[in-house]
Amino acid sequence: MATDVVIVFTTLGADADATVFAHTLVEERLAACVNVLPAMVSVYRWTSAVEQDREQQLIIKTTSAQVERLQARVRQLHPYEVPEFLVIPAIDGSDAYLTWVRDSVG
Repeated sequence: MATDVVIVFTTLGADADATVFAHTLVEERLAACVNVLPAMVSVYRWTSAVEQDREQQLIIKTTSAQVERLQARVRQLHPYEVPEFLVIPAIDGSDAYLTWVRDSVG
């Protein structure tokens, strides 16, 4: 059963204050919850070269109705020229949790 809840992925540099970033998104009701994962190594291609950096993964729970506003705000806050912004649909979940996400951003 499809829902209107989505999961958004973005990364920040390992030295960035991801907690402040997460608080901003939740306080502005663009996200119900943001998980900040510990630093990891990312290997990626950028301008014809293979790069490696330490980054933090952020997992953002929100609704499809908030995605456009969330993406605009992430672009404003994000230091990267091309920030990761991947939207994954939550195809199902507990009714209580899905309702909480909707209420938190609504």
